[in-house]
Amino acid sequence: MVSLWDVAIVGAGAAGLMTAITAARAGVKVLLLDAKDRIGAKILMSGGNRCNVTNFNVSEKDYESQNKRFVRNILRAFPSEKTIEFFKEIGVELMLEPGGKYFPVTHSARTVLDALIRETEKLGVTLQTGSAVTSIRPENGNFIVSTGNGAYRTKTVVVTTGGLSHPATGSDGSGYPIVKLLGHKLIPTFPALTPLMTEDGDWKSLAGISFNVRLALWVNQKKDISFEGGFLFTHFGFSGPTALNISRYWCDAKNSGQNPVITADFLPGKKGVRPLLQRGLTPFLPGEKEEEFRNHFSKSSEASPARMIKNYLSEKFPERFVSVLLKKSDIPENKILNQLRREDRDMLIRNVFHFPLPVTGVYGYQKAEVTAGGADLSEIDDKTMESKLKPGLFLAGEILDADGRIGGFNFQWAWSTGYLAGRSAAKKALEGERS
Repeated sequence: MVSLWDVAIVGAGAAGLMTAITAARAGVKVLLLDAKDRIGAKILMSGGNRCNVTNFNVSEKDYESQNKRFVRNILRAFPSEKTIEFFKEIGVELMLEPGGKYFPVTHSARTVLDALIRETEKLGVTLQTGSAVTSIRPENGNFIVSTGNGAYRTKTVVVTTGGLSHPATGSDGSGYPIVKLLGHKLIPTFPALTPLMTEDGDWKSLAGISFNVRLALWVNQKKDISFEGGFLFTHFGFSGPTALNISRYWCDAKNSGQNPVITADFLPGKKGVRPLLQRGLTPFLPGEKEEEFRNHFSKSSEASPARMIKNYLSEKFPERFVSVLLKKSDIPENKILNQLRREDRDMLIRNVFHFPLPVTGVYGYQKAEVTAGGADLSEIDDKTMESKLKPGLFLAGEILDADGRIGGFNFQWAWSTGYLAGRSAAKKALEGERS
């Protein structure tokens, strides 16, 4: 057992690396532990291997949690502007892309991970890989952190083990029982930002097709939330940013014993618009856009009465999608525009703008980008990230009950909480030396 560390950090992901750098900059002795032999797998795979570091505009509105006020305070203490400055300091230039996303100018997540590791090495952080932590226990004003490779004594400890998303990367939920044994309450967890599943072979046959859609979640026949953006058909169901964003709310409603329904508007607007988030239980009211489509359809029928419906729709959608849409509307592909009955036309228009997707479940943690739920924020100090139950214990990152939508928000949560935890743990360790 090493004599005594100032700060021991459990988990070397995004939050853990930020915690280690911030603590080491304060001049304390830092130990960083990780169960995997190689660290940073989730950083490397994020954002299509480019790593969406943060977003131009980040607020508590971009997150779900049982304590939004806590989330707001954390983000204000270390906003995205400071994240951009931090990465510039360690040699990573970021570029702003449409939708407010920041990526490294190299378009490589490896740039981000290498810079973080390089900074920990420069600051003298001791990294111990292949060291899965089995327990943390208070002892004589310090903590004993036990691993399969031995135990470590430390003045303070920061748990940054992540959640359950992509468990193969090391985010396997191992931190939950540890903090629970230390007295912390856990908000029930479930996968978020994960693809939607279907058993409908027609939709699965469209694997590889993608375009812009707006998805709405309906609970008790009222619209709960909607997202607009990229949508991808897959061999197992539906993916893309819009499907991933709404999956969290579908899961939450399903877990609550409700019967959520997701409807798709396949003509929401121009491609490339910023992802749209609307919240509020409001009854559905048809928009003017739907009437415009109806009018255009009627004019096209008059102008080209012998034209087939399939050719008309293929101007707006991929041909394979049109075939499935017409099948779901019980309309033959060779149907002529001016031969379409009014009830068939109404059904087609409903399916274009309000199609109920046959969602049977979600892909789960294996493909989830983040975990919803986690350690109850009411038991954490929102100025320091220190446990209110066990002085000297700090928590940061995905293990906490806060999850953001797609767009760099979950990484921003890691940087913000890691910064506060590292600064505060170092301060507490130094204060202990002086007392």
